[in-house]
Amino acid sequence: MSSSARLRRRESADIGQWPDSMPPLLRRIYAARGATCVEQAQPRLTQLLPPDGMLGLDAATTLLLDAIAADRHILVVGDFDCDGATACAVGVRGLRMLGAKRVSHAVPNRIVHGYGLSPALVEELAKLQPDLLVTVDHGIACHAGIAAARERGWQVLVTDHHLPGDRLPQADAIVDPNQPGDTFPSKMLAGVGVMFYVLLALRRRMREAGAFGGGPASNGPDLSVLLDLVAVGTVADLVALDANNRALVAAGLRRLRAGQGSAGLRALIEVSQRDFRNLTAADIGYAVGPRLNAAGRLEDMALGIECLLTDNDAQARSIAATLNQINAERRAVQQQMTDEAEAAFARINLDASSRPMALCLFDPDWHPGVVGLVASKMKERLHRPVIAFAPAEPGSDRLRGSARSIPGFHIRDALADVAARHPDLIEKFGGHAMAAGLSLPLDAFEAFRDAFVHCARIALTPELLQADVLSDGELDASEFDRVHAESLRDGGPWGQGFAEPQFDGEFEVLSWRVVSERHLKLELGRDGLRLNAIQFGGWDGNKPPPWVRIAYRLEPDDYRGGNAVQLVVTHREAL
Repeated sequence: MSSSARLRRRESADIGQWPDSMPPLLRRIYAARGATCVEQAQPRLTQLLPPDGMLGLDAATTLLLDAIAADRHILVVGDFDCDGATACAVGVRGLRMLGAKRVSHAVPNRIVHGYGLSPALVEELAKLQPDLLVTVDHGIACHAGIAAARERGWQVLVTDHHLPGDRLPQADAIVDPNQPGDTFPSKMLAGVGVMFYVLLALRRRMREAGAFGGGPASNGPDLSVLLDLVAVGTVADLVALDANNRALVAAGLRRLRAGQGSAGLRALIEVSQRDFRNLTAADIGYAVGPRLNAAGRLEDMALGIECLLTDNDAQARSIAATLNQINAERRAVQQQMTDEAEAAFARINLDASSRPMALCLFDPDWHPGVVGLVASKMKERLHRPVIAFAPAEPGSDRLRGSARSIPGFHIRDALADVAARHPDLIEKFGGHAMAAGLSLPLDAFEAFRDAFVHCARIALTPELLQADVLSDGELDASEFDRVHAESLRDGGPWGQGFAEPQFDGEFEVLSWRVVSERHLKLELGRDGLRLNAIQFGGWDGNKPPPWVRIAYRLEPDDYRGGNAVQLVVTHREAL
């Protein structure tokens, strides 16, 4: 969190219709997030929005029905992040469940092919002789690749959730809730969620056609078995957890907590040293997702997809161990790159009032698979939009950039504005409000940086550049217990748009020590209580003052067990 962050409290009240068994603290948390009943706070699958209104589903399901009936080769083309990998696995598994016998998958290599369905990837896929390509988590911006595929006589179904450009690609069918004319109420589906909805619509059409016969099986296969994958991809992609996404994620978490997840996800949870019985969305975001993502960042996401598709426990554990090792390498590369970025920024030696409105960072030795994580870290530290660039491949004269933004500054629209004003700078771009990717020639970097900073200077205000730490208020002394900590943990899923609860208060620092050179372990005192706390990455080389005001999460301390709880400090300031 930015050192100049401001601690503020959310407006909250214990209002609404709640069961007597729900702790008043949890009622207050839900009300502060706009929920006034259990159905809004903890939506179930029965409340899932129907596919009606999602543009392109009729054309998409017709393509798939015809391909299944004619035993054509369906090739699901994934993407090299966690959302793309889980969407690919959902597509392959779901189509096989619905009767497709010739289903295979492919994924671009970040270094070799670049993003999405590119002409280079199409050329490589020709040897597989597909009849129908199904893109997942990409495609809405892949004009050239789709054109190349159709020139070969292949049909193309695009399933995506990214924002489209000025024109749509010439695919046979497009399902994207963010395309013009789409009336589906939730625009926040991840790529894996879009593919899941396509499968729901396909099953409904097959059911209406009597494809599943009569009796108990007449409804068709149970697609809810795919929700563990849907949950992981949705959380890892940091899309807003609106009620529809929370219903999907909560159902997936229930499967994972019951030990019913796919072999690959169970192995990834195990290698992440998490307890599947208490798995949370935060565990997916900080432990499971990064290990899956690491394959696409440093190696080849084909390995990650293989992990998600295998039903062999031994093979899943072997692949998960490899992914864990790759993730360790990714963390080392990320730390080195972040240290270099921070050192470069420190050399500018600007105080908060004179910092640039936005940052563009580039180093010829950086890895293109990790620049997004560097941009994210620097954005969190400085509370500025940040784009980090690396050569597309060693020695290349093309750059790949990954952008991360702050609330109030739509990064994809900003790139579109730069592209409109300077048509020759950006080769291609795409993304969301908070994250985007782009590529440009090396010799265009400085001109792009100036144009992007100029765009940020126009759009950003001092208020937007002030980071806020939102608190749900103080906890009563009686609420620092295991019962409340577990109710908060299990009251989610928490995430983007439905923030995990955190609280604030003033505490005496009774003792402290440094853990693993970077983390700060504290014993805090308040109202006669002695509370264990930890601030990850909180050691700044300075002894903590006697009294502090902190923002924190209350969590069960499973390491100490029993009734132990700990405070996870997210913001600290001296009193």
